[in-house]
Amino acid sequence: MPPAQTGDDGTAPPLPERAQALLVGLPRFGAAQAGASLLALAVLASLAWLRKEHLWLATFTLLLLPPLIGSAGLQGWGLLLQWLARRPRLARLLPRRRNGWRINWLVLAIALAAGSYLALHAYLAWNASHELLGLTDEQALAYALASGALLLGIPLWQAQRQARTLQLAHLKQAALSAELKALQAQVEPHFLYNTLANTRYLARHDPQKAVQMLDHLIAYLHSALPDMRSHASTLARECELAEHYLALMAIRFGERLSFKVAYPATLGAREMPPLLLMSLVENAIRHGVEPQPGAVHVEVAALAAGSHLQIMVSDNGAGLETTAMGSGVGLRNLRERLAARYGGNARFDLRAGAHGCTEAELLLPLKE
Repeated sequence: MPPAQTGDDGTAPPLPERAQALLVGLPRFGAAQAGASLLALAVLASLAWLRKEHLWLATFTLLLLPPLIGSAGLQGWGLLLQWLARRPRLARLLPRRRNGWRINWLVLAIALAAGSYLALHAYLAWNASHELLGLTDEQALAYALASGALLLGIPLWQAQRQARTLQLAHLKQAALSAELKALQAQVEPHFLYNTLANTRYLARHDPQKAVQMLDHLIAYLHSALPDMRSHASTLARECELAEHYLALMAIRFGERLSFKVAYPATLGAREMPPLLLMSLVENAIRHGVEPQPGAVHVEVAALAAGSHLQIMVSDNGAGLETTAMGSGVGLRNLRERLAARYGGNARFDLRAGAHGCTEAELLLPLKE
C-alpha cells in the first residue's frame, strides 16, 4: 500500500468533504468527551482497591469497563476513517454522509455491548472468587450498559450536532458564493454593452476617435477581463479600471469631461468585490455627464473612515432632481451584492452634495 500523500509543506492534505462530517469529535473522543468521567471512575476504583473494598472495586470496574472499551472502539473507528480518507484508492470505502452517523452509533453500540459483556463476566468472576454478594446478572448488565450509554452516548450526540452545524455552515457558504457569482455575472454584460454602444456612437460621428477608443478598449479589456470572473479584487485594481474607463469616456465627450482618481497608497491592497466601483462610475457618466450639456467633472476618492473604507464618486452633472438615478439595474445589483457579501456591515448612499454635486458613497468594512 503506498504511503499517505502529503502537501508541499509536508503536512497531510485536507480530508475529503465526505469524511469531515464523520470525524468531528471522533479521533480523540474518549480523552476529549468522556475523559473526566472515566478518570473519576478510575480514581474511585483505585481507592476501593487500596482500602480492600472488594465489592466496591468490582462495582466501579463494572461501570468503568464499558465506556473505556466503547471509547476505544470509537477512537479506532475514527482513525480508520482518517486512514481511508488519506488514500485515494480506498476513499470510496468511506460511508456516505447520510449513513455515516448511523454507522458511528452502530460502532458505539457494538463496542458497548462487548464492553458490557466483558465487564459482567469480570464482575461475576471477581465476586465468586471473593465470595461476595453483589448485583444479579440482570442488574449488573443494566448498570454496565447504562454507564456506557451515559458517558459516551451524550458526547457522541453532541459531536453529531456539531457535525451537522458544520455541514449547514458549509452549505450556506456555498449558496452565498453562488449568489455572489450570479450577481457579479449580471454586471459584466451590462458594462460591456454600454461600452460597446459608446464605441458604435463614435464610429458614426467621429471614426478617428472611434479607432482611438477601440485601442483603449482593447487595452482595458486585456487588463479587466481576467478579474471579471474573480470573487475579489483590490482598491488599487478597481481604481485603475475606473481610470481606464473614464479615459475611454473622455475620448467620447472630449473637453466636456474631466476626471480625477485618488486614493492612499496604503489602502491600495485593501480587498473589495470586483466591479462595485465601476457601477458607480458608470452611473455617474450615464446620469451625470450624458444629460448635462456643459462641462462635468467626475472625481473618485477613497480613504479610511474609522473601521470602514469610504469610496466616494462625485460629479457636478445633471444632479438628482432631473434624473432617475438610484433605481437602475447597476445600483440595484450593487445593493444586492453588498447585502449578500457583508450583510449589514456595508452601506451605500446616494445623495446631493455641496454646490449641486451628486455623491455616491460606498462604505466597506476594513476587516470582514
